[in-house]
Amino acid sequence: MFCKSRLALKPRNRMGLDMRNFAPALRRLRQLRGMKQSHLAELMRVNQATVSRWERGVLKPSPAQVAALQRLLVTVADPAQDAALKRLVESSTLKVHLICDRTHRLLAASLPRRAKWRLDLSDLLGRTLLVYATPEILSAEAALDDSGWHEGEVSSVTVSTGANSNPVLPILPGEMLWERIMLSDGRAGRLVTTLTERQARP
Repeated sequence: MFCKSRLALKPRNRMGLDMRNFAPALRRLRQLRGMKQSHLAELMRVNQATVSRWERGVLKPSPAQVAALQRLLVTVADPAQDAALKRLVESSTLKVHLICDRTHRLLAASLPRRAKWRLDLSDLLGRTLLVYATPEILSAEAALDDSGWHEGEVSSVTVSTGANSNPVLPILPGEMLWERIMLSDGRAGRLVTTLTERQARP
């Protein structure tokens, strides 16, 4: 239901990591978890240079370290967890929706959020909402790359929305809160909550 992982990780050992492609697999898993090399190094009780060498294929971790990396980075998707998150969003009294952080596909939305939408939720689920974004939102989106957002260094930002004058999914001037949240398949989602809103000037 949520962002489907496209990781081509074929289990080749009893711990599930493809040892033939260990270095790129480790790097990709770390990035999917939104974890910096320094944080992983701290959890593994090694230095950052060691993690860097693992990810470049210069150094191979010991079997015990591989097992520890497996526990830290590889999670089994839990549909119940995602279903609970969806229910929380849908039952919220706030104007909030949940999207896939990378693709902006809609995953869930509250009734207050949907109140002014001119399309049924079933017509929007799984579709990207980026096409309705204002210039202000697009500018804030572009700034995420340099902020450390996708690496998990920043978990929430406040964004000025501007207005889009779109009758289907109208966006009014105001502020919204973006919160990065991990989904059960290891991908990141984004909770989008309206903080303030005012009528657009004609």
